[in-house]
Amino acid sequence: MFGLEPHVLLLLILCLVAACAFEFVNGFHDTANAVATVIYTNSLRPWVAVVWSAFWNFIGVLTGGIAVAMGIVYLLPVESLVDQNVYHGIAMVGALIIAAIIWNVGTWYYGLPSSSSHALIGSILGVGIAFSLLPGGQNAAVNWSKAGETGIALLVGPLLGFSLTIGLMFLLKRFVRSKAIFKEPHKRKPPPIWIRLILISTCTLVSFFHGSNDGQKGVGLIMLILIGIVPVHFALNHNLNPLDMRDSLGRVEQVMQKLNTTELSAADRKLLTEVQAQTATLDQIFAGKTNVKQLPEQARFEIRKAILLLYNRAKKLVASERIPLSAADRKTYEDSIAQMRTFTDYAPWQVSLMVAVSLGLGTMIGWQRIVKTIGERIGKEHLTYAQGASSELVAAVMIGATTGYGLPSSTTHVLSSAIAGSMVANRGIKNLNPQMVRNIALAWVLTLPVTMALSGGLFLLFRAFVD
Repeated sequence: MFGLEPHVLLLLILCLVAACAFEFVNGFHDTANAVATVIYTNSLRPWVAVVWSAFWNFIGVLTGGIAVAMGIVYLLPVESLVDQNVYHGIAMVGALIIAAIIWNVGTWYYGLPSSSSHALIGSILGVGIAFSLLPGGQNAAVNWSKAGETGIALLVGPLLGFSLTIGLMFLLKRFVRSKAIFKEPHKRKPPPIWIRLILISTCTLVSFFHGSNDGQKGVGLIMLILIGIVPVHFALNHNLNPLDMRDSLGRVEQVMQKLNTTELSAADRKLLTEVQAQTATLDQIFAGKTNVKQLPEQARFEIRKAILLLYNRAKKLVASERIPLSAADRKTYEDSIAQMRTFTDYAPWQVSLMVAVSLGLGTMIGWQRIVKTIGERIGKEHLTYAQGASSELVAAVMIGATTGYGLPSSTTHVLSSAIAGSMVANRGIKNLNPQMVRNIALAWVLTLPVTMALSGGLFLLFRAFVD
């Protein structure tokens, strides 16, 4: 299979199983985000709620696209993604998966709503930083611009979740005449039908958007495995003909030729030289080829490497305001590069299906611990219908919005903060359980540094064994 040696094939299978295990853990760790409100308001029975949530998580993964997945992939340094050493790839993905799973299982065991997104991103950043510590490592060990976007999304999410839920609760109290939605639910009776439908709808939306966002992280994780361990076979999208990118490559070269090297700074001249080296590599690969069958498999890896390095260098060059390029030339470059990136930014449907099944199955198991925390321990009162509906509506909208922008979102922290906001809106800050809020905040603060240190340490240990 893939022409791999038996022991490498076994390691590949183990890494894929570990990635599916991460999504499985993600499922039961984050299920409470969707089902807590419908369970604690008696809108759905627990087993019905988790099966319903699992189904919509499954659908969310399959229809969520790959923007978030590629954002996860490109948090790592470009150089680590074009390293054809199979054992280096195994060390990289093994370290980040193990670190993320350890943190997720640990926080789940103690019933803490901790973010799987934070855990995975922290693990990836840890591997990237550790990569820079290796002999000959890169100074820019992490794509910090992408990491910055990701960090802002993860930071702003809980703050917006808290604030928007307070605002929504205020509007409900102002304009909804029915007082039943603000009272503690009956222990055995379901809510009025209209409230029940709203709560089930918000549960469905959170489940779907959780699948579309967190599921994409699993897709990105598996693509890291496949690219790292079997780069020749998964370097490019097999559904596209690499020869079709030659027109886009030609337009990029035309834009670069308009730059006068005498007007550039030393740093920009260096970038331009590196860009021209990658375009020359692609020209050489494509020279004389009229049929895709004329491209050897090894060439696919070289094409991927050249595209990624070309994008990485040219983006920095064109972004500089000192570069004398017209708006039309900049747009030509951006459109051409975007077309070339369609060959590298992809995920086979089998990968999405693996993640969808893993996340869906995980959603139906082990959800009780976190559900109890969200339903009972964040505030000092039982969750009301209004609190449940407003919290999940805010969470669904925010997760959906971040997915649309291709950014990862922490479903756990968005909903936990929304629940906290609903408690504050009801009876003020004193209505929060200070110990549980501190524990959740502590988990939120510690997730990134702990997973970064753990994955970075594991990566350096694994690399020491394989080098």
